[in-house]
Amino acid sequence: MKKKQIAFPSKGEAQPWHAAPLKGSFMILAIVGFLVSAYLFTNPAWRLAFLIVFAAMFVASIISMTKADVVPEK
Repeated sequence: MKKKQIAFPSKGEAQPWHAAPLKGSFMILAIVGFLVSAYLFTNPAWRLAFLIVFAAMFVASIISMTKADVVPEK
C-alpha cells in the first residue's frame, strides 16, 4: 500500500495565513475564565498566568471572528 505524498512548500516560498474558525463557546470560556481567575486566585503569580492565558484565548477568538472563512453548516 502506497503512502500518500504530501506536497510541502519549498523554503522561502510564502504561504498565505488562514485563521481557524472557532466556536462561540471558546469566547465565552475565555471571558468567564478571565473573570474567575481575576477574582479567585490569591497568589499573584497564578493570577497573572491564568489572566494571560485567557486573554490570549479571547484575542484568538476575536481574530477568528474577523479573519476566518465562513464555514457552511451541515
